[in-house]
Amino acid sequence: MSHALHPAGRRAARLSLVGLWLWTGVVSLWELYGQSAALLHAAGLDAALAQTLILSGAGLDLLIGAALWRWHAPRLYLAAGLAMLVMTVLGSLLLPSLWLHPLGPLSKNLPIAALLYLLFLDAREGGSSS
Repeated sequence: MSHALHPAGRRAARLSLVGLWLWTGVVSLWELYGQSAALLHAAGLDAALAQTLILSGAGLDLLIGAALWRWHAPRLYLAAGLAMLVMTVLGSLLLPSLWLHPLGPLSKNLPIAALLYLLFLDAREGGSSS
């Protein structure tokens, strides 16, 4: 059974994830002392730990976004999925109310996981990078 994606679908899927991860990294840094900090302050974290988590998360987001832009490889999709899972668990533990947020900061990870899985299958079967 083939799991290969149509080249246009593969391109759209990859670019949507690239945009998501790069934008999330940029916005996290832009809001380092604004919304990003306020969110972690609401979770009870002190400013130093919050800043460390924001900078680490933003760096990881930017790295994943750049890697997704450059490569179409099964290990990359697994790594991106693992990073998303870790961030989802941390977000769930720190601020479980994010699951009820109308814009879905955590629930959006469910379709992202599905997209990563489809791209993983495509890359594993040798779908070309496009």
